[in-house]
Amino acid sequence: MSFVYILKCRGGTYYTGYAKDLDARIQQHQAGKGAKYTRGRLPVELMFSEACSSIGDALRREREIKKLSRKEKEELIDISNAV
Repeated sequence: MSFVYILKCRGGTYYTGYAKDLDARIQQHQAGKGAKYTRGRLPVELMFSEACSSIGDALRREREIKKLSRKEKEELIDISNAV
């Protein structure tokens, strides 16, 4: 199982990524050892995550989410938090 996730970074920007171990990946981001984008935008907050059956599925979903507008990402976050 793999995950796709959206982080809210300092300054209000969003970062989308994928991981096999979501908790470990979030800890990497918080420690400044995650993606280059998030290193200068700490702290980060997990806003959305979605389980995927494989890394390939997670990568495909990540690409889909990255193509969304900010408003569409916020709608996705709102919908996932309402469940």
